Amino acid sequence: MSPETPTVTESRIGRMPRPEPRAAGPAPAAPAAAAGAATPHLSARGFSLWYGSFKALKSVSLDIPGNSVTAIIGPSGCGKSTLLRSFNRMNDLIPGVRVEGAMTVGGLDVFGQATDVVELRRRVGMVFQRPNPFPKSIFDNVAFGLRMLGVTARSEIEGRVETSLRRAALWDEVKDRLDRSALQLSGGQQQRLCIARCLAIEPEVILMDEPASALDPTATARIEELVLDLKAHYTIVVVTHNMQQAARISDRTAFMLTGELIEYDVTKTLFTNPRVKITEDYITGRFG
Repeated sequence: MSPETPTVTESRIGRMPRPEPRAAGPAPAAPAAAAGAATPHLSARGFSLWYGSFKALKSVSLDIPGNSVTAIIGPSGCGKSTLLRSFNRMNDLIPGVRVEGAMTVGGLDVFGQATDVVELRRRVGMVFQRPNPFPKSIFDNVAFGLRMLGVTARSEIEGRVETSLRRAALWDEVKDRLDRSALQLSGGQQQRLCIARCLAIEPEVILMDEPASALDPTATARIEELVLDLKAHYTIVVVTHNMQQAARISDRTAFMLTGELIEYDVTKTLFTNPRVKITEDYITGRFG
């Protein structure tokens, strides 16, 4: 996946005002933790990231509690996906990336020298914008990660495949055709299959980058219902351009602009009483 391009972000800088406190009401609170946040499962402190000479993230600080859904919103090129991919170091795959600051997952130093990146990505799963099933059977798609981790017992693999498909709300639709190609599934089913594939390796965190943007409204509703069900077991972070979706499924929302975290709060509060005027301007459609 290519990084969010500097040209998009830079083109907006000259046209957008810098964030200012609202004329009335309390001054903006520091964005490190949303109101009422519990002990954080994910955390960033003064986190910055560069693609070569371009600074894509600028000293981002926030805490994300466990067993919750956090939405990241903002216009294209604002750093949403870059921040999301930092939590499991997917940005390492892009040449010229460097970081400053701290980021942790369950107390693990994400960018620490001793951190096992393979184990980190097992703990922090990823679901991409477009479904990307392997050209294998439905069963083998879900079992793929287990086999990569060295699980060989057939009974264990079968059990975890079924459990994962049930959690992804797909089991009843595919249980009689597990040996068929995953490519025969509909787009919405393929995305739920990719979620099941992620769940099979038992992550703590699920990162979702626009998981429903390529789906029709019915399939999107199924994904949103699934996200709400999954938060009982996982910490979920969702990047979305759809503010209605963020309002429907998230407990907390972070608004980003030109690589900065502008505001982070309980979703209802951020959407009904934002503390920063530019947040209100974005939510009400004045730009973006």
